[in-house]
Amino acid sequence: MDENKKVLILVVEDEKILADTLKERLESEGFKVTNAYDGLEGYNLAITEHPDLILLDLLLPKVDGLSMLKKLREDSWGLHAKIIILTNVSDPTKVAEGMKIGVGDVYEYLVKTNWSLDYVVARIKKRLKI
Repeated sequence: MDENKKVLILVVEDEKILADTLKERLESEGFKVTNAYDGLEGYNLAITEHPDLILLDLLLPKVDGLSMLKKLREDSWGLHAKIIILTNVSDPTKVAEGMKIGVGDVYEYLVKTNWSLDYVVARIKKRLKI
């Protein structure tokens, strides 16, 4: 990664307060952040902007997170995009379905009620090897 280029993170989250909180915190850590509030907007931004990492909710309007992830994996860039899923969905079948989408260790699955902002920032830095 170019040392002079800010790391771009795409936050795909329909809860505006949470999305804005994540953006503010990540920007304070030196990241460049773009928010999308539904899966369709998230997909379009991901394909055009090629963020270094995507924080993806599953319960989204227009296109849900799993559908966005499946469509993203059909793209040559999206096939290897780094993703951390942040969601309230803790249903094991949804988790298992999400784990089948992608190539190798491409993303992590975090249930929102089980994490703090500090933890999310630490996971992002680990994923990006920062």
